[in-house]
Amino acid sequence: MSEADFVILSCALTGAVTTKQHCPAIPYTPVEIAEEAKRAYDAGAAVVHIHARNDDGSPTWSKDTFAAIMAETKARCPVLINWSTGGAGPMSERVSHLALKPHIAALNMGSMNYAKWNHKKQQFAFQFVFQNSFDDIMAFAKAMKETGAKPEMECFDVGHTNSHKVLAELGLLEKPYHFSFIMGVLGGIPATARHLAFQAEQVPAGSRWKVIGISREQWPLAMAALSLGGDVRVGLEDNFYLPTGEMAKSNGELVTAAAELVKLSGRTVASVDDAKRLLWPAGNHN
Repeated sequence: MSEADFVILSCALTGAVTTKQHCPAIPYTPVEIAEEAKRAYDAGAAVVHIHARNDDGSPTWSKDTFAAIMAETKARCPVLINWSTGGAGPMSERVSHLALKPHIAALNMGSMNYAKWNHKKQQFAFQFVFQNSFDDIMAFAKAMKETGAKPEMECFDVGHTNSHKVLAELGLLEKPYHFSFIMGVLGGIPATARHLAFQAEQVPAGSRWKVIGISREQWPLAMAALSLGGDVRVGLEDNFYLPTGEMAKSNGELVTAAAELVKLSGRTVASVDDAKRLLWPAGNHN
């Protein structure tokens, strides 16, 4: 079986903004997040992407909270852990948790207008400038290299994807490079299979890439990624709904649906050991 036959399923468990009022299954506490990680792992996820929350659901960058999440997760399953680093506020407040040595860390690759437009109300549901300067991008990449986390380069548009060349020239990336294409955010690249194919053409041969489809765009983009040879991320951070339109009762239900799509595509869901081999062929992971 070739490397291209495998699909690494990732699951974004909670995010930083949505609440239990939006979806009752959104986890807040370290125990709740770890329980969701176990459900995702049992359904086929090799990687879980994690934001930390206070017990009331508000976002936090507390290193102690991330440590508690890591300990609770490791006590339940061997899934690969991917920390978030993106958000508002100075970079210095979003880096200390990398010292906990996650397997992977998200690296936002550029600035953008970040918004959601409500067509019915003719107004923005939210809008802000998502700021990621090259100074911050390089500093995050250096911190990831120092702590052994593999950068997951989060790209909201084609310019973000091509900015990896600077990090590569500075020796801050180790092959195979790891990209995520976030699609469906107003201000970023449109969420279509045609645009996903164009994004995939930008990455160096041998790289791993996956699609992150926001909201109802998740499932059509997942199918497109599977046909193009990419990996897939699902999870309550990105989308609450199953392909049937029913709200998911857990992250595990979303991963189960993604695993079914993988089987229908003729490819194979990667185990944790498979994912380690694909992302770290030299075996040098945290």
